[in-house]
Amino acid sequence: MSDSTPAQVTAAVDAAAGAARAFGHPDAVPMRIEALRAVADALDAAADELVPIAMAESHLPEGRLRGELTRTTYQLRLFADYLAEGSWAEVTIDSADPDWVLGAKPDLRRLLVPVGPVAVYGASNFPFAFSAAGGDTASALAAGCPVVLKAHPGHPQLSRRTGEIVSAALVSAGAPEGTFSVVEGLEAGKQLITEPAIKAGAFTGSIPAGRALYDAAAARPEPIPFYGELGSLNPVFVTERAVKARGAEIASGFIGSYTLGVGQFCTKPGLLFLPEGHGLLDDIVTAAEQVEAAPMLNERVASGYAGRLGDVSAVAGVQVLVPGSTGDAPKPALAATDVPTLLANQDALLAECFGPFSLVVTYADEDQLLAAARAFEGNLTATIHGEDDDAAELAELVYALQSRAGRLLWNGWPTGVAVTWAMQHGGPYPATTASVHTSVGPTAIRRFLRPISYQNMPDAALPKVLRRQGTPDVVRRVDGVLQVP
Repeated sequence: MSDSTPAQVTAAVDAAAGAARAFGHPDAVPMRIEALRAVADALDAAADELVPIAMAESHLPEGRLRGELTRTTYQLRLFADYLAEGSWAEVTIDSADPDWVLGAKPDLRRLLVPVGPVAVYGASNFPFAFSAAGGDTASALAAGCPVVLKAHPGHPQLSRRTGEIVSAALVSAGAPEGTFSVVEGLEAGKQLITEPAIKAGAFTGSIPAGRALYDAAAARPEPIPFYGELGSLNPVFVTERAVKARGAEIASGFIGSYTLGVGQFCTKPGLLFLPEGHGLLDDIVTAAEQVEAAPMLNERVASGYAGRLGDVSAVAGVQVLVPGSTGDAPKPALAATDVPTLLANQDALLAECFGPFSLVVTYADEDQLLAAARAFEGNLTATIHGEDDDAAELAELVYALQSRAGRLLWNGWPTGVAVTWAMQHGGPYPATTASVHTSVGPTAIRRFLRPISYQNMPDAALPKVLRRQGTPDVVRRVDGVLQVP
């Protein structure tokens, strides 16, 4: 398939706009529940077809991709369950009261409604979970928003076939034609975010591409929200006590985390802070040298990795510990420096290197550790490895990190993002363009909803969950009291 023409992009958006009323109506929630489950079932049934396509296009192994497809269908069903429970809509009713303490109060009834058609830009590193039918698509559809997907060029055939399966499953469950469609090409992606009927955008990828789309969304005559996940360093800070207690374990865990998936996870630990005299370099270097070469996602990613590796290695004061290799299937690389060098070269050293590379940074004391933590921009994660006796002494570090990350970890590794209710996958810029939201977990739906209040509206004009007659089987707050069926 060639790149989508401007007319094809407009047609896809117009079809999405045409589907929006029926698909997004508050009374259409039962249909959306069935539709999400139908999509999950259809993708599971097509696993033996889709996984080989993904393997060929992404170079990722079969086990990883099957697990990722399971994650994809799990989150579709999780959103369906969330819709059925009903609290996502924030149904709130304040009854009229002529004797209210602040004066006569009108009858007010409020809930969340979909914003309208959403442009979703698929990611390269998770061809199932963050691409065509991934979390952005699932949460937008759950919210009642038709989706126009801009396929990622790293897996075009997979995007097309997944799109066909998703679209057919939606229609089979009663969703209108146009609820989901796929467009392709760089120019199509640029056009898509400017189409007047598109009401929000969602993106996972590089800072330059994400920022360009974010700026385009903001520059429209009618600006729209753009939820971009752009880049993250995910620093790890290790205390002296932790080194003494379990240094070898930390070294092993670090190597496993930063080389996982050839370093192509958005949560890869890009820097490891260790106290001076830690004595772990031999273990770290030996473990890194033993990791086998593996293919990267595509030539463009491999080229970008080689360029960034060269930039970091050229900084005075950076020691290359493991040179690794570049090319389509690189071996992991590792370098070391200290906090003064890091702070003096922030532009070069505090920028994401997407691939199997990390930087070990030694610190002399707590002041240096805090200075390093405060130098970071926004991140998806920040990790502390410490002992229980460290906790009280780390208050300032925790405070510095909580303003710079969306998820703080204690004695763990950031690679791997659980699809759970409490997960926060987001963070201050440039990790994301909207730190108040998550792109993983049921509350990701909130990105594509907006509140509306109805004042003194007759029942016939209200969505069913807001009507005076009947008792809807959803969570509601009525006159300030939470009601759970």
